[in-house]
Amino acid sequence: MPFTPLRTDRLMLRGYEPHDIPALLPLIGTREVATTTLRIPHPYSESDAHDFLRMAEDHLATGRGLHLGIFLRENGALCGGVGLTINNDHRRAELGYWLGVPYWGKGYATEAAKALVDYGFETLNLHRIFAGHFAGNSASANVLKKIGMRHEGIERGHILKWGDFIDIEIYGMILSDWQALRR
Repeated sequence: MPFTPLRTDRLMLRGYEPHDIPALLPLIGTREVATTTLRIPHPYSESDAHDFLRMAEDHLATGRGLHLGIFLRENGALCGGVGLTINNDHRRAELGYWLGVPYWGKGYATEAAKALVDYGFETLNLHRIFAGHFAGNSASANVLKKIGMRHEGIERGHILKWGDFIDIEIYGMILSDWQALRR
């Protein structure tokens, strides 16, 4: 599926490229980032980054996903990532995002997530977009609420992370919810 970078007031969302890896590693490689995410390993190696870029390229080519870097428009700095993992059979996608620690608390995750949700409904013709976060991650809960997602429930003991079972809070939005927000 072809993709043109998305621009918001402060951000550009585009596919990762191999030359982004040196900026990616110190941001995504921190324990603080890995602690709040399911799929980011710790430690995070250059090999992990190359594997991720190959997966992102495959997902884009097959229409199964869109995994984008979040870059500041003012200086081009990479500050995080946002993505949709798409299930075309059901016209739904799971939203995911992460930010490097220096960029926490500045509204970048909300801005990027909103732009990608808009793209998912407007351009990808999705019917539903959902997301989950680890219980207790109030920053992620705030992002999802700010973009208009509804809390749908808790998957108790759903994830095993570093030896502990963790509850996942689930949020979602269907096309009619998104359309109502735009009125």
